[in-house]
Amino acid sequence: MNTLFDNAVQSLQLGIEDYQANDPRRALSAVRNFYAGVILLAKEVLVRQAPDADPDEILGASYKPIPDGEGGIQYVQKSHQTVDFNTLGERFKDFGLQIDRAALNDLNRIRNAIEHYCTDESRETVREAIAKAFPVVVDLFNLADEPPHEALGAAWPIMLDVRTVYERELERCRHSFANIDWPISILADVHFNCPSCSSDLVAQLDLDNADIQSAECECRSCRTKIDAEKAVERALELHFEWDSYVAMKDAGEEIIGTCPECACGTYIYFGDEVGCAWCGCVLGDCDLCGEGLTPSNVSFDDSSRCSYCDHIMNKDD
Repeated sequence: MNTLFDNAVQSLQLGIEDYQANDPRRALSAVRNFYAGVILLAKEVLVRQAPDADPDEILGASYKPIPDGEGGIQYVQKSHQTVDFNTLGERFKDFGLQIDRAALNDLNRIRNAIEHYCTDESRETVREAIAKAFPVVVDLFNLADEPPHEALGAAWPIMLDVRTVYERELERCRHSFANIDWPISILADVHFNCPSCSSDLVAQLDLDNADIQSAECECRSCRTKIDAEKAVERALELHFEWDSYVAMKDAGEEIIGTCPECACGTYIYFGDEVGCAWCGCVLGDCDLCGEGLTPSNVSFDDSSRCSYCDHIMNKDD
């Protein structure tokens, strides 16, 4: 019977074989197999952290308390479902392990995109999925104390080559925005991403253009033309994806909102740099109460006041 580790390695190798086939009909299979291999390898890492424990208890997705017959309770699995993509990062954190959630999010996003969007150019999408997952795969093999080049055999040099080619293409795409005069500096650090195929290979067509609002963008993977405003909105959404998840989960707060000046979903009120990444608008403090203004509390009618003060003023009128 194959072990969890064997299944992980075989899934990764199958994904590479499907990629090497250079057949659009096997693109989805390539990403599915490679994705499954990464998830299985992550589960193997968790199991190896507690070799004396029952693997089912380590990987169980949910538990329920039941009386233990002695006045206390014990926790038992509610089903045979194991940790999935959404809970894997949290389980790693519980075990004191590091995993690149951003890279896993990218891989999951590409998998979901290719499920619904396959073209003759899907080989590029598969290549990106493999390239983005490469550092995660290496980290997981290291955490499992297994040399990746030995475990993966002939698939290893192919992965190295895929990573090299992709990084070269990605650098060219990002360099196309080098002359942009960004409204706020954080935009220089975000990665543009195609809304159609989830590729980061998004480039500006006019290399000399310096105005982001005039930028004409294109995905080099699926050739989709991308509106500059939508490109900025999506880039910020993905850049702050994890921070937004944590902020909403812990405090029920958002960190990106709709700008009251330009109505774009590009107003950042998180960290050191606050303001709209599209038009440059920066909200100050409420003229009446002095509270810091954000898209969530600013008045719809007067951006110099908070909604509460505006309500009181209108009520008095």
